[in-house]
Amino acid sequence: MKKKQQHGGGDCPVPRPPAAAAAATGGGPGQGGGLKRRRPLSLLPFLSLRDYGFCMAALLLFCLGSLFYQLNGGPPHFLLDLRHYLGNSTYLDDHGPPPQKVLPFPSQVVYNRVGKCGSRTVVLLLRILSEKHGFNLVTSDIHNKTRLTKNEQMELIKNISTAEQPYLFTRHVHFLNFSRFGGDQPVYINIIRDPVNRFLSNYFFRRFGDWRGEQNHMIRTPSMRQEERYLDINVCILENYPECSNPRLFYIIPYFCGQHPRCREPGEWALERAKLNVNENFLLVGILEELEDVLLLLERFLPHYFKDVLSIYKNPEHRKLGNLTVTVKKTVPSPEAIQILYQRMRYEYEFYYYVKEQFHLLKRKFGLKSHIRKPRPRPEFFIPSPLETEEPIDDEEEDDEKWLEDIYKR
Repeated sequence: MKKKQQHGGGDCPVPRPPAAAAAATGGGPGQGGGLKRRRPLSLLPFLSLRDYGFCMAALLLFCLGSLFYQLNGGPPHFLLDLRHYLGNSTYLDDHGPPPQKVLPFPSQVVYNRVGKCGSRTVVLLLRILSEKHGFNLVTSDIHNKTRLTKNEQMELIKNISTAEQPYLFTRHVHFLNFSRFGGDQPVYINIIRDPVNRFLSNYFFRRFGDWRGEQNHMIRTPSMRQEERYLDINVCILENYPECSNPRLFYIIPYFCGQHPRCREPGEWALERAKLNVNENFLLVGILEELEDVLLLLERFLPHYFKDVLSIYKNPEHRKLGNLTVTVKKTVPSPEAIQILYQRMRYEYEFYYYVKEQFHLLKRKFGLKSHIRKPRPRPEFFIPSPLETEEPIDDEEEDDEKWLEDIYKR
């Protein structure tokens, strides 16, 4: 029988591996037990190789997504789907300027009203309608500056475009091309009237104002001399005073032609450009002599702005306010003077009858058969246009609706 070896003996005990020692003692250092197995030191001590591979694959997908975004000018579909899944809110959404509302109807309307064509009556209606329907009526304190420099056009378009939508902007100003300056082209509306009647209304309004106040005309034309204020209209026309001759009589067309200098020169170029803009940029150009029908069509095309406009217009209280804008002391020139005006305003009349014919075609499309007074004979210098016909037009209703849909897509 072998004797137990003593610690103080000459033979040293056989060393055991640390793992064996730990197993034998059952504890680790400081715990009275053996040591636990440690993982190799690494940068990601808490991830397995499988987790590490998943992270690298996600990083690769992110890099590829960024590459697709830059090459194609937009995010790939799977990133859009991911954004939709996680939610659409971003830092910019919460801290940047609020995005513009996108409304399902024309939300940018411009009424570049022509002077002495019922514009004050319509503006009175718009003030009531804006309160009733909650749209933003944007007006201007500038009334007599219709022609603008390039910088003035840019500034005005910028101010209009940043207005809260839906808005309706109104001012006496010649047609503005928003797209020329990178803006969204709004829907235009306007109203014109017989050119001679418009001229006569303006002539006497500048001298004597309207029923809103006895001194209204003095405020508008304080520097007008008495002999000029009481100048007989026939003398002004027959003796070729500047106020009664071209180009002062070339007034309506520039509101539709635009800001180009040639738009203020009476001629075919300005006339044709005005017609083109009416066809391409104006939702409706009405005739003041048929104002109730104009309001009916505006209510049909732009109900978010003009719903119930006709009932408001026919209200006796509103009629009282409208009557105050009637020009006073207006007289009718002699037949000879009127014929001279016709000749001097031949381009104005050609445009007026073109717009009038388009307006009547539109009325018949939508079944409006209003009773209007018999129009007076046209000036002799006009050649009838092929569009000028009083025969009814048979159009399918679906074409009417398609026409409206096209308008709302502008």
